[in-house]
Amino acid sequence: QVQLVESGGGLVQPGGSLRLSCAASGFTWGYNVIGWFRQAPGKEREGVSYIRTNFGSTDYADSVKGRFTISRDNAKNTVYLQMNSLKPEDTAVYYCTAGYGVIRRPLFPGEYAYWGQGTQVTVSS
Repeated sequence: QVQLVESGGGLVQPGGSLRLSCAASGFTWGYNVIGWFRQAPGKEREGVSYIRTNFGSTDYADSVKGRFTISRDNAKNTVYLQMNSLKPEDTAVYYCTAGYGVIRRPLFPGEYAYWGQGTQVTVSS
């Protein structure tokens, strides 16, 4: 199946920026949605953003809307998440995921089966 590798995480002060990358390799044919999720210690995994690969439409969780931007480079099979104005509550492990078929709830983790290993984002206070 498809392999997904996240990168770009790190330590940043509140108000700073990071750019995460999700590189897809292996079997990359046919996925409809690439999503970004995050999980903080002791918390449930939550949807952050997604992009539909067929139409290019995007959406964001209310908590990050206006601060985060998702984009893609089709030639590189890579999806990016630009994170600006970071807050301490953004601290989490960030994962990318690929969805196939009909994805009706693209910010719900149960819709996805293929996940990367995650990249740590820490926003200090």
